Amino acid sequence: MFCLAALVPSPPVLVPELCGGSAVAGAESGSILPSAPEATLTALRSEVLAVGAALAEAASQWTVLGVGGSEQFYDADTVGTFVGFGRDVTVSLGGPETGSARADPGVPLAVLVAGWLRGAVAPHATARAHLVAAHGPAQRCAEIGAKLRAELDAVDEPQGVLVVADGAATLSQAAPGYFDTRAAETQARLDRALAAGDHAALLALDPDLCAELMVSGRAAYQALAGVFAGDPEKPVVRERYRDAPFGVGYYAGLWRPGGGQR
Repeated sequence: MFCLAALVPSPPVLVPELCGGSAVAGAESGSILPSAPEATLTALRSEVLAVGAALAEAASQWTVLGVGGSEQFYDADTVGTFVGFGRDVTVSLGGPETGSARADPGVPLAVLVAGWLRGAVAPHATARAHLVAAHGPAQRCAEIGAKLRAELDAVDEPQGVLVVADGAATLSQAAPGYFDTRAAETQARLDRALAAGDHAALLALDPDLCAELMVSGRAAYQALAGVFAGDPEKPVVRERYRDAPFGVGYYAGLWRPGGGQR
């Protein structure tokens, strides 16, 4: 039975080893990662870990929703590495065969972050990942989410969903996509929808505009909307983090089915 969705962003700086073991990243450590004040990264990482811990408390079986170049699936035996981000930090989705498996450097970032979070807060948990195609239309994303919900509700054990997704990457001149004057309004609309559990507002996001503004998590958020679209009431939401420290919109929080559902 589906019981909880956890939402986290995907910056590699969440992983302490990629920042020289500290919260600070950037030119000072020779990292390829963006720089930010230590307090900023500490707050971001702390809230993401708190969200992960809440998911781990609710369920030991997770389904990860992220975005890829095409629709892709990764099972619990997946082992990946952050070597492309500066250090060979190995993570897994927790399957029984992962202890002897060789890390795949091609595992997408959303899956890597999910594996890192699982290892940090719930080593006992297992996860599988479903990456939604970045260019997928809203209706297709919603269908993926609705199908996933039906599958999870058919299982007796508690099931959790982990959404690994980012907002606009065009919110400042230091952002990966530089600054776009339209980005703040779109990001605010996305943030309001996430904070309110408004799945209809998520599905109303324009895929073309989101692509222009580098809202890389759009498809995953719309799949999340599909997970909840059939519920009679909006989810109960607990927001933990909302900011754009690198000019990229990051959100962390929890969506729990409303109406007394488990």
